[in-house]
Amino acid sequence: MPLLGQNGEVGYPFQSMAQRTSFKIALIQMACAKEPEQNLRTAVEAVGEAARRGARVVCLPELFRSQYFCQREDVKVFDLAEPVPGPSVRALARIARRRRITVIAPIFERRAPGVYHNSAAVLGPSGKIIGLYRKMHIPDDPGYYEKFYFTPGDLGFQVFDSPAGRFAPLICWDQWYPEAARLVSLRGAHVIFYPTAIGWHPAEKRAFGRAQLEAWRTVQRAHAITNGVYVAAVNRVGLEKAHSSEAGIEFWGSSFIADPQGVVVAEASSKREEILIGEVDLRHLEEVRRHWPFWRDRRIDAYADLNQRFLDRPRGDGEKS
Repeated sequence: MPLLGQNGEVGYPFQSMAQRTSFKIALIQMACAKEPEQNLRTAVEAVGEAARRGARVVCLPELFRSQYFCQREDVKVFDLAEPVPGPSVRALARIARRRRITVIAPIFERRAPGVYHNSAAVLGPSGKIIGLYRKMHIPDDPGYYEKFYFTPGDLGFQVFDSPAGRFAPLICWDQWYPEAARLVSLRGAHVIFYPTAIGWHPAEKRAFGRAQLEAWRTVQRAHAITNGVYVAAVNRVGLEKAHSSEAGIEFWGSSFIADPQGVVVAEASSKREEILIGEVDLRHLEEVRRHWPFWRDRRIDAYADLNQRFLDRPRGDGEKS
């Protein structure tokens, strides 16, 4: 849909607000300590350093302010939640304003008593909140008991504008769903950010670790290819245990940025804290879409069944809807 500018000019969602042809983004891969305040200080320092290196949009990992508490179900953990704005958002808003950058700040959001979300606040260069995304897909697996803590998001799949370009934050489990990536791409995102907390159960690593990591990388690179966008996935690192007697989760790091051809243009290690920086080139994005015209050839007249949970009976070629 064309967009009407302030001066009456017509633009399109593909174009960035400032008509830049490229901009740098940064992913903050960090190890999370037991003390929330320490994690917040680490995050603020890393965001500032990323800005000094030229990043215009910076993304932190999922639930960065604490260790990954969803390994167990414990009602006392709800005390970690904070409103929007709260301490984390205010601290990151100050560095966003000082450095004139955009920050994606994943938080444990306290919306109301008994209503909590796994969210990402988007802070603009003025330090103001320009948007909020609430994680839509909530997992419930051994060591990832998120349904106990988080209400599913109710704001939909959103795209936000920054002076650098247009982007969408999705969160962790969202990264396995092609529908989410497609919808934000249809809304004009240049980049999809996936703040993440994912790792190995130590007992499974030898048998399944390589396959799990490669599946995670492959599905996100596929989102980049099929939608003609950049994908930026940021994870934490380190072994975290909910209790000393438990095996915990070994978070595998490996944050990366993939271009619209699925080429990994920047990648972090599996063990170290790093600030990963890559460039989003809008000219390259358009060139890829010209040669791989997936958008042109979409059969939007034939996809109505995608809004069904499951198709219990296959539809024959001659059967009417």
